[in-house]
Amino acid sequence: MKIGLVSIPEQFTGAAPGLEYVETLVGPSLVPREDETVFEARLRAARACPLPVVAANFLFPAEIKTTGPDADAGALDAYVAVTMKRAARFGMKVIVYGSGGSRRVPEGFDRRRAADQIVDHLRRWGAIARDFGIVLVLEPLNREECNIVNTVAEGAELVRRADHPAVRLLADTYHMARDGDDPDAIRAAGPLIAHVHCGEGDGRGPIGFKGEDHRPYFRALKDAGYDGRVSIEVKWVDRDRQLPAAVAELRKQIETA
Repeated sequence: MKIGLVSIPEQFTGAAPGLEYVETLVGPSLVPREDETVFEARLRAARACPLPVVAANFLFPAEIKTTGPDADAGALDAYVAVTMKRAARFGMKVIVYGSGGSRRVPEGFDRRRAADQIVDHLRRWGAIARDFGIVLVLEPLNREECNIVNTVAEGAELVRRADHPAVRLLADTYHMARDGDDPDAIRAAGPLIAHVHCGEGDGRGPIGFKGEDHRPYFRALKDAGYDGRVSIEVKWVDRDRQLPAAVAELRKQIETA
């Protein structure tokens, strides 16, 4: 598995042994609501990054609703089209649809309708992503961050319903550990998993810093045949100081799982 770091490219000036790529955020780097001049500046900054920028998460800000009565399919599709086009210019391979504020089901809105909305979105956005050689991954989020798609099993069900080759699933060990999502859910999802985030469930620090053992998740990923990217997405106290040890511990847990 390849180890990467979630970071804005402009804020990433160093590296650590074993770190292979950077994963950025859609808003700051792909600026889908800004004009081409603004995007070109972000692209230049990314090209100066010492590691390749191959993925982006946080597809939608909270004010752009993807569930509920205010979800506007046409406007969402136009936003996604700009995002995917710009992601392709970066050379990105993966865009992550987590976006808890955007995805949160409004009070009183039927959750089944919201799930149907997400499935319809995934089908449409998968077609857009495929045209640019990108995979869109659905990210389950813990229950505090969102009220729908909270487990790997729930995410897998929606991805299966969408039934599109450019739509896959993300597994995040932070969200799984925080909510007690069983590693067996990864095995059950199998080849649907196309991207991984990681962090400790207690405090969202780097794996191992509070002693958490995430090897059961990595063992499940291996059993599922996963050999792709694992992005460190955590809250740092002193990133430059912590990063080398974080990468080393993550590599150790992956290899000994």
